[in-house]
Amino acid sequence: MILGALEAGGTKMVCAVGKEDGTILCTETFPTLTPEETLPQLIRFFAGKNVESVGIGSFGPVDLDLASPTYGSITTTPKLAWQHTPIASRFRDALGVPVGFDTDVNGAAYGEALLGAGRGCSSLLYVTVGTGIGGGVILEGKPMHGMLHCELGHILLRPEADDPSPDGFCPFHKGCLEGLASGPALEKRWGRPGRDLGPDHPAWDLEARYLAQMCADVIVTLSPQKIILGGGVMHQDQLFPLIRRYTKEYLNGYIQTPEVTGGMEDYIVSPGLGDRAGITGALLLAKDALK
Repeated sequence: MILGALEAGGTKMVCAVGKEDGTILCTETFPTLTPEETLPQLIRFFAGKNVESVGIGSFGPVDLDLASPTYGSITTTPKLAWQHTPIASRFRDALGVPVGFDTDVNGAAYGEALLGAGRGCSSLLYVTVGTGIGGGVILEGKPMHGMLHCELGHILLRPEADDPSPDGFCPFHKGCLEGLASGPALEKRWGRPGRDLGPDHPAWDLEARYLAQMCADVIVTLSPQKIILGGGVMHQDQLFPLIRRYTKEYLNGYIQTPEVTGGMEDYIVSPGLGDRAGITGALLLAKDALK
């Protein structure tokens, strides 16, 4: 089975051809320009490669309602050139194959659930912490959809007392997770990108507390069997022990399960697939599209 996969990000588009077991046969990356410039490049990548279907994990917001006339479209994204782009139908019409479609973080969550750190779990949360913050939820082995899709980056948090920028930097909300803890928020708060901050910089303790607030909130609402934290910011390995410690402090003994009452080393974890979670999930979406 030869499958096509697209991880459609706001900065770059990663295309791959692979198999249903996650094996990548070839890949190429394209900058995210305008739809008129970028989509033909992506379609040309897949043309002639005999893919049986294509899976797309896209930045959003997106329309995931199968009954909607705009299903498979990017909707009210801040990337104005991409608003209301029917990305799934463009691939289906051009290549003549089924197309699976979901958010990029749901795709990554799906990849981790089936082939990564979440194997054996029927529920999990995958969070990417980078240019933005997004969350994908797997319930009963499938990505969770509802009225729209999970927008975890915009949950409201309690500002930490020592935060020099307690309102955060989101243009929509004061004190939301993305505005407080994304990569751009780190840079705006401290005047330097996170990669230029030493491991002992106070930025990381504050970052860990905000991400721990999110983990605690998710534990008492969705009760996932595992929380997986990925994205560029999470390449700072010193964050994980801090996040686990603060999550336990915020829960304050209320949740009494083995996953939480221990050290949480096997509960709040890094992606088993590393930076391939998104493209692997897109392969799995392509596989499902054949059904």
